[in-house]
Amino acid sequence: MLAEILESFDDLVVVREPVKKELEITKYLLRYKTKPVLFEDVGGWKVAGNLWSTRERIARFLNVEGNGLLHMLAEAMENPRSYMTVGSAPFTANSTADFSLFELPIPKYYPKDGGQYFTSAMVIAKDEEGFVNMSFHRMMVRDERSAAIRLVPRHLYAMWKDKAEHGEELDIRIVVGNPVHLLLAGAVSTAYGVSELEIASAMSEKAFGRPIDVVELGGIPVPVESEFVFEARITPELVDEGPFVDITGTYDIVRKQPLVVFERLYHVDEPIFHALLSGGYEHFMLMGLPKEPQIYASVKKVVPKVHGVRLTEGGSMWLHAVVSITKQHNGDGKNAILAAFAGHPSLKHVVVVDEDINIYDDREVEWAVATRFQADKDLIIITNARGSSLDPSAEKGLTAKWGIDATKPLGKKEEFERANV
Repeated sequence: MLAEILESFDDLVVVREPVKKELEITKYLLRYKTKPVLFEDVGGWKVAGNLWSTRERIARFLNVEGNGLLHMLAEAMENPRSYMTVGSAPFTANSTADFSLFELPIPKYYPKDGGQYFTSAMVIAKDEEGFVNMSFHRMMVRDERSAAIRLVPRHLYAMWKDKAEHGEELDIRIVVGNPVHLLLAGAVSTAYGVSELEIASAMSEKAFGRPIDVVELGGIPVPVESEFVFEARITPELVDEGPFVDITGTYDIVRKQPLVVFERLYHVDEPIFHALLSGGYEHFMLMGLPKEPQIYASVKKVVPKVHGVRLTEGGSMWLHAVVSITKQHNGDGKNAILAAFAGHPSLKHVVVVDEDINIYDDREVEWAVATRFQADKDLIIITNARGSSLDPSAEKGLTAKWGIDATKPLGKKEEFERANV
């Protein structure tokens, strides 16, 4: 549970004085951008944020080193594993239909946000064929028992639309406060029919030697390791959602989105609410890390030796990437650029470097660009390509993409070597 996870962090910041859920939580999370923060009194509740704000902390928790995170995610996506259904969970200790969302420590993060927002919540739904989907969705609280949910046209949207077109509601479970392998699995993009719960289970087996445990709650599997669980339903009704600060730190627009009605609340004893700061480093990690294996797999189809992929914090871990390869042909760098864009269509800028460059060191990457790149020969620009809806500079979903081939020419490798002793 989150309390045990927090106790394992050696850099935990504890805020003991009372903190307001409106804007005040944000100030602390921005002050300690890479450190986990535990608030002991947010209207009588405990709240934690910045839990998974660095690669190192995530890797340490999952017992991997170096590029282990990339390969763990890639392997789990390719080889999902069954989860274990058990009879009970700690969150079933407290159950009530008499609650108000306004009484919970759901933050309002930024001044122009449309209201209090669930940001770390994942939604679990089951279709008529038995497929279980788990995915992240921000939800703006509207009143004591309802919220507007942001649905992009992916799996949960398809499940909701199928119901809504027949005037029906989609039964869902909403979970808050989960360990990082569940959170990373909830953010992957996979084929319809592949359950994110099974991807999380594969990661759990790799990291801890056991699958994840779930309990059936009204026929829908829910991870045992959840602090808060809600029984809810997505209705066909559309309401205003937004504004909201998304991953780039800029405000997203107001849209008509489905209305969610909350019916029952479950929580563990002394629960900790996970406050995921939108546009913060934890948001970067949880949204960006699952995209790196997709870029890796795409580039590996055109260049056999791919050593690493990094979505950079400066690009909100969404729009900018660095890829490390070993060239076998002089065109490999440019092919890798095009493959990276294919692997993550939201990508806007990519730098391809040789294996001797540490892609996690911005100075080394810039040095490679400074010494191994010529703009008239090594720059690729793609105009009017589909980009990310989160990029405020894009126009009607279209953007210009550019790639830098900062690899050494094969015939002149010695001329580009760094001096060393």
